[in-house]
Amino acid sequence: MATTKVAVIGGTGDEGSGLAARWAKAGVEVVIGSRDAERAQAAAAKIQKLAGGSVSGLENAAAAASAPIVVVTVPFSGQAAIYRSIADAITPETIVVDCTVPVAAAVGHKATKVLGVWEGSAAQQAQSLLPKGTIMCAGFHSLAAAALNDLDREMEGDVLVCGTKKAARQEVGELVNAIPGLKYVDAGPLDNARIIEPITSLLIGINMRYKTDRSGIRISGLPE
Repeated sequence: MATTKVAVIGGTGDEGSGLAARWAKAGVEVVIGSRDAERAQAAAAKIQKLAGGSVSGLENAAAAASAPIVVVTVPFSGQAAIYRSIADAITPETIVVDCTVPVAAAVGHKATKVLGVWEGSAAQQAQSLLPKGTIMCAGFHSLAAAALNDLDREMEGDVLVCGTKKAARQEVGELVNAIPGLKYVDAGPLDNARIIEPITSLLIGINMRYKTDRSGIRISGLPE
């Protein structure tokens, strides 16, 4: 795998910590980012105890500057502020992966509904807040936090990744495939984030109806 280090901004939350733990367990060096460095370090120590591997914690901007791939797992309500805080740490070579979903819960409505975003998607909003030309991807929207954090069970499902450059999507795909049970699917250009992001709200509704907390997606008919 080309990428052996990843920063997870929002790594103290359920989704971010779950991804971090899975990557640490797979041998990827992980840097947890938080607005508070001490909180990041505490989260990193907890993840390392559970998953092993190499996990450290830094303030968000420092974490973003420390790795070639930066995965941002923050609520839509705080997305803009987080991206503004790390913008100066993003280089032309950095691959940024946005996992944000514009769920209506951000404005007090149901999580089974999504908000319209002026730029087209949460990922495109993030792109607008970063330096021009930033390599931007979006992905991991269909992975349940409960499943990610259940380290005793292998993950299952496909992960759709879209982005501005095919080579970047493939690098993110290597991170997907590093987690046993998951499979990367190239979902094309970043514009497709407006289609992919609402899948989360769809899955939340499915979880509610089927009384589970870990539904996901599979794409059939693809070559092995």
